[in-house]
Amino acid sequence: MTTQTTGGSPQGSPPASPEPLASPGAQAHPDSWMLDLVAGVRGVRHAVVLSSDGLVKVRTDDTDPDTADKVAAACAGLVALGMSMGREFGAGHGLRQVLVEFEGGFLFVRGAGDGSRLAVVTDAAVDPGLVAQQMQAQVLMIGERTLRTGPAEHTTGR
Repeated sequence: MTTQTTGGSPQGSPPASPEPLASPGAQAHPDSWMLDLVAGVRGVRHAVVLSSDGLVKVRTDDTDPDTADKVAAACAGLVALGMSMGREFGAGHGLRQVLVEFEGGFLFVRGAGDGSRLAVVTDAAVDPGLVAQQMQAQVLMIGERTLRTGPAEHTTGR
């Protein structure tokens, strides 16, 4: 689903679309194909890859940019809380997964390589084990290298 930014309808009137005329961020995400495996699970509403600082790296086409930003920001906070709890009460320094069950669904967050996280929001009628399994398979299939958060693109070695 891509929103057109130029031109009108064949009759010359503006496009009749519930979506606003797009800024580049409102178009389909170019890397959304990376999330097809997990997005195809029945009951999955949104899938987002976020950077370690809570910025959206990849989102499914069905997830609008504002929703993706909200999910990423919330997940960054949950990950920080989970890591703190893991340091205090766990056996290591890593966070494997965050699972939140709320009325009407679930939120899953797991590592996607080098500080990035894969977040999935579902409705209530899902098998949480299947979603977690598909998330792991998605990360393994694409490769952690592809999904990871790398260094800033414009850094120089001074």
